[in-house]
Amino acid sequence: MNVNIEESWKSRLSSEFEKPYFAELIRFVKAEYAAGPCYPPGRLLFNAFAHTPFDKVKVVILGQDPYHEPGQAHGLCFSVPQGIPAPPSLVNIMKEIQAEGFDLQGMANDASRWPYDLTRWADQGVFLLNTCLSVRAHQAFSHSGHGWETFTDAVIRLLAEQTEHLVFLLWGAPAGKKAALIDPSRHLVLRSAHPSPLSAYRGFFGNQHFLRCNQYLVEHGKEAIRWGGEFN
Repeated sequence: MNVNIEESWKSRLSSEFEKPYFAELIRFVKAEYAAGPCYPPGRLLFNAFAHTPFDKVKVVILGQDPYHEPGQAHGLCFSVPQGIPAPPSLVNIMKEIQAEGFDLQGMANDASRWPYDLTRWADQGVFLLNTCLSVRAHQAFSHSGHGWETFTDAVIRLLAEQTEHLVFLLWGAPAGKKAALIDPSRHLVLRSAHPSPLSAYRGFFGNQHFLRCNQYLVEHGKEAIRWGGEFN
């Protein structure tokens, strides 16, 4: 099956695209998009892969499914495009980033550097992957259970087995289950509560994940991620 995805991922996932479940998944997704509004726009389904080629991945952040209201989802978990107000979970992520000492003030004062568009993370090697890559408008989890989870499990397994010294940030119980796919002797796996307002105060705030991630990257000869606005 010919899938429009970044070439380094395409070459490694080619066998996955030929499996029967993936053909069924694509049929389902096409039917859903034809029937009514779905997010993100079809051209952005594999946006995370486009911004973070396989060999550039340093950090993996796992979301659940895309935002399901107009204009929010653009194929990068937790991120929203320029000018779109941040959903509550993303607000809490930014609060934790600031609490850990990363500067966002300069970005908030500069319209060209919208702090809630996480493309700047993706382009540094932060793979912003949802476990389900599409959703029906206004209906969270509406595309769950149709094959996306199988596909993204394969993606995580590929990264875990064919690379060394990645950092996996797993927030919330669904993301935490993916730890079973990752060898902690080869990678750093950091788990905590989800940044949702329902759970952020039960372990997300204060988890120090962004600082711990950068410390691990530097210890293994990689450049730290600029989580805030501390860049030119």
